[in-house]
Amino acid sequence: MIKIKIISILGARPQFIKLAPIAKYLEKNHSHKIIHTGQHYDHNMNDVFFQNLHIMKPDYNLNIGSGTHGYQTSKMIEHIERILISEKPDMVLIYGDTNSTLAGAIATTKLEITMAHIEAGLRSFDKSMPEEINRVLSDHVSDILFCPTNTAISNLNNENIKDGVYLVGDVMVDVLKQNIDISIKISNILRDLDLVNTDYFLATIHRQSNTDNYENLSNIVKALEKLENVVLPCHPRTKKMLINYGLFEKLNDNIKIIDPVGYFDMLVLQKNSKKILTDSGGIQKEAFILGVPCVTLRENTEWVETLHGGWNILVGPNKQKIIDATMNLYPEDHRENIFGNGDASKKISAIIDDFQL
Repeated sequence: MIKIKIISILGARPQFIKLAPIAKYLEKNHSHKIIHTGQHYDHNMNDVFFQNLHIMKPDYNLNIGSGTHGYQTSKMIEHIERILISEKPDMVLIYGDTNSTLAGAIATTKLEITMAHIEAGLRSFDKSMPEEINRVLSDHVSDILFCPTNTAISNLNNENIKDGVYLVGDVMVDVLKQNIDISIKISNILRDLDLVNTDYFLATIHRQSNTDNYENLSNIVKALEKLENVVLPCHPRTKKMLINYGLFEKLNDNIKIIDPVGYFDMLVLQKNSKKILTDSGGIQKEAFILGVPCVTLRENTEWVETLHGGWNILVGPNKQKIIDATMNLYPEDHRENIFGNGDASKKISAIIDDFQL
């Protein structure tokens, strides 16, 4: 094994989680640096994750912040390219499906640097989703594609992507298994919010198609108001749009809005909830792994495996479907071991160690 120089590019909350177990392995055998684009810029959306998961501070923080897709992505490409030219890494790792992923992919491939995509092969087959564009384009320019499931492998095969493809499992299983017990021990979130186990619904809304559409966001909020005891950690963009639409001040007492929380607190909120309502891909998956029924506020999902056994149901932003599904979703007891055994980061590290640049 030859020691190489690796740079990870990330910028959004789920990517911090995916980085944590991989970084521990990479830093044992290689030189590893982190570029944080600043796509998520709220303290509760990033700094607290580095603290919780013991990830070293980023070597570069671009502080790009929010903006249109074109503005945000172009600014990231400009800054990432400059850093890559200066650092001259042997390999770049990109994660997931955000604008940070796509910007990293474009800058890296233009400089002809070896690139690995972690969480490759996911498809919702809905090109109106920015994330779908990001993941498809990133996969097609990556040299190494680390896939979490057999479905992801099949998706790539159908697009004639066959070289450099590896089934490794899902790194989020690694993180969850490593942190669930400590989360339960140290988190005070249930006590702080005066919550009783399995006596509340947990909701998250951040998808652009929901937050930036008055009718969709209004329908979701009206559905949540019909449920008793909903906890809603509120994404900054969601709160902004609730206020802009005049919905925020009209929320009834059934919805408890809180600021975004750290990883440990979020795990505890998920594990102890009655059911989860979300438009997040990662939370759909974590709900499945934790054995919590999930109602997805989207018409499609890139995590089709979570639909097995009725553990997840797609309802879109339809008020009555949301209410009906939440009240009547009772999945099978059995859940397949779809996402791996918690050793994805170990497999990824071994493949990188042996990869011929």
